[in-house]
Amino acid sequence: MHDLRIRAATPDDLDTVLAFWKTAAEGTSISDDRAGVERLVARDPGALLLAESGGELVGTVIAGFDGWRCHLYRLAVHPDRRRRGIGSALLTAAEERFTALGGRRADAMVLTRNETAHHAWGAAGYTPEEKWRRWVKPLG
Repeated sequence: MHDLRIRAATPDDLDTVLAFWKTAAEGTSISDDRAGVERLVARDPGALLLAESGGELVGTVIAGFDGWRCHLYRLAVHPDRRRRGIGSALLTAAEERFTALGGRRADAMVLTRNETAHHAWGAAGYTPEEKWRRWVKPLG
């Protein structure tokens, strides 16, 4: 994709991102609302990366770094634009961000049932970590 541009999201992008996730992302998160994404962008302005082509949002990834670990969330590519290198370009940008921040290993949140995502993450060099299980507790 020769006109692909990757950039950090701004507060002006958030409604577009939330609408995009309804079309392109698998599953939902407790933080998939305006307030949750606003907090992300305010706290870590470079974390939410957007891929645009022809002025249109075609992909996203959240590349969060807490100073110790590198976490990837919401890798999503518009269904009509998949298999064109957009996801790979987003992951490359995320990994470059992590390296610049001093990160040493990235991990990704991937739904167990999302076989399509398993193939994409595997092609990007990621492997499942079978020794760990995610434990969660909603707050509030």
